[in-house]
Amino acid sequence: MYPILFQFGPLKVYSYGLMVALAFIVATYLAKLEASRKNIDPDKILNLSIWLVISGILGGRIFYVLQNLTYYFKYPYQIFMLNRGGLSFYGGFGLAVIGAIIFLKRENLPLSKTLDIVAPYLALGQSIGRIGCFLNGCCYGKPTNFFFAVYFPEEFVARHPTQLYASLNLLLIFIILRVSRAPSFLLYCLLYSGSRFFIEYFRGDNLPVFATFTIHQLISVGIFITSGLFLWKRWRDFA
Repeated sequence: MYPILFQFGPLKVYSYGLMVALAFIVATYLAKLEASRKNIDPDKILNLSIWLVISGILGGRIFYVLQNLTYYFKYPYQIFMLNRGGLSFYGGFGLAVIGAIIFLKRENLPLSKTLDIVAPYLALGQSIGRIGCFLNGCCYGKPTNFFFAVYFPEEFVARHPTQLYASLNLLLIFIILRVSRAPSFLLYCLLYSGSRFFIEYFRGDNLPVFATFTIHQLISVGIFITSGLFLWKRWRDFA
């Protein structure tokens, strides 16, 4: 775990923030190139990316704080300490989708086409960002004796490197979306929610909220079913 990668005097470079910034730069640059090939103004893709990051961070933080209200009631000042991580993807995803719809309608951009352009690079950006989670030590896994387990400083137990599972999974999703002819955004929702459901079983930081299921698994089921139905409808309409 390396939450602080470098320090120059009082200036600290946090691994989580650095990887999020790198994810934004790489994903936005590639999405702009793809937009140019699809006759979409790349500058609008840049503006959309900024819009998505802001709404995503806001939604992700709000949902994370709501999940950990007991802790933040005791330490309310830490609500704003994003350098320590603490973003719930589904909270950020939900608000980012709402923000994207508002932005695209305002800019008169085609909704489905633009979301399909962005979706593969969203997966790639997430893959990079999850490395930041690994370096930061958040989103950790359950204890295990498997050979690929990792030890974090100040702990004497080996854990599943769920951050790396997620990173590799998202990289695979990125590759699938790039080679598939299916609607990228809907396929992304289907693949991510399905894989997130199973990776969640190895997570050690999320407690069950219903039977043995975490809140993220319940949300994953809803997204998986919804995106699957929309994909089936799209294929039926064009068959």
